[in-house]
Amino acid sequence: MASSESSSPSVNPDGRVLSGMRPTGALHLGHYHGALKNWARLQHAHTCFFFVADWHALTTHYESPEVVAANSNDMVIDWLAAGVDPDKATLFVQSRVLEHAELFLLLGMGTPLAWLERVPTYKDQIENLKDKDLLTYGFLGYPLLQAADILIYQARWVPVGADQIPHIEMSREIARRFNALYGKDPETEAKARLAAAKLPAATREQLQQLRRAADQDGLIEKRDEARALVAASPLSRAEKDALRAQIDGGRRTILREPEALLTPESKLPGLDGRKMSKSYGNAIAIREERAVVEHKVKRMPTDPARVRRTDPGNPERCPVWQFHLAYTDTDTHDWVQRGCTTAAIGCLECKQPVIDAILREQQPMLERAQPYLDQPSLVRDILDAGCDKARITARETMRGVREAMGLR
Repeated sequence: MASSESSSPSVNPDGRVLSGMRPTGALHLGHYHGALKNWARLQHAHTCFFFVADWHALTTHYESPEVVAANSNDMVIDWLAAGVDPDKATLFVQSRVLEHAELFLLLGMGTPLAWLERVPTYKDQIENLKDKDLLTYGFLGYPLLQAADILIYQARWVPVGADQIPHIEMSREIARRFNALYGKDPETEAKARLAAAKLPAATREQLQQLRRAADQDGLIEKRDEARALVAASPLSRAEKDALRAQIDGGRRTILREPEALLTPESKLPGLDGRKMSKSYGNAIAIREERAVVEHKVKRMPTDPARVRRTDPGNPERCPVWQFHLAYTDTDTHDWVQRGCTTAAIGCLECKQPVIDAILREQQPMLERAQPYLDQPSLVRDILDAGCDKARITARETMRGVREAMGLR
């Protein structure tokens, strides 16, 4: 995907996109290929909100908030360097739009504890990050705060990798439950309640279970079963109509159910073949210095079978080959395959086209970043304007939420 488009389609306001990043360290090329390149593309076709998730960062870095604050501006500069345009997308800081916290609090009143405990990444991260004390309310509530971030902007799309889809489904369930609890139409509910009272107790209980499964658990097919149950009842036509209206909705949509916009998985691994991560020490920063890029790539491990220059190798066993797949063309791929398997080229020769391609990719990013490095106030101005714009949308949603809950 290109980071920009020469001819952009018209922006679709109904297709609002929401995404954020935690400011816990310098962004690297894995972030660029896995997310930022996609953000830069999406901003041309959608109304995009991209935020600095500093509260999210505190769920795991609560003991070092100064690190989170220090990284925030640098991360935004990386976004701008990657081609995210503040004239096309709204860039803001989560903690400066306090409505996120209010919605998080109110959603927490009705979200079952079991929903949070079943999130796959919850136990995984507690197990993998044993150097941190993550048995905190903030970490348990991470998916609920994430849901509040999405729902407060009535976002339709959330660009995520496949491993994050459960979080989006959680947000859908939370929105569905909130709408079921607080979006009821009083007149429809009153008529349906009178009609249901005439049903046998067992039928009434079955109908409630089917509605709950459809409204709160997202099992839409249960609505068909509920309609069939009503149709077979001895009620009058008007009474059946009242119950059908309740089954088919009978309530306002206060919070929109978001959809996952699956982001193509980044094909760029770390320098050692594992996932690129600063904590693994195998990353190349988006704004890495030229000499550091050259040094890091030249030191990359290669096929262990190539002990000597004259030993043939297999590109499939070499981390450098994955960089070729991401950065070089098919002619270069053929050159690598032939040269490596016949020992016609050495490993340093093989790495040079990758070095050249990374430096070419980084050059426009470095140029875009420089004005913001020279004048840090430009970043502050962008975030000030973005926070103001985000606040307007968030406050509009919260007016509806408060009204629905009777908190006027």
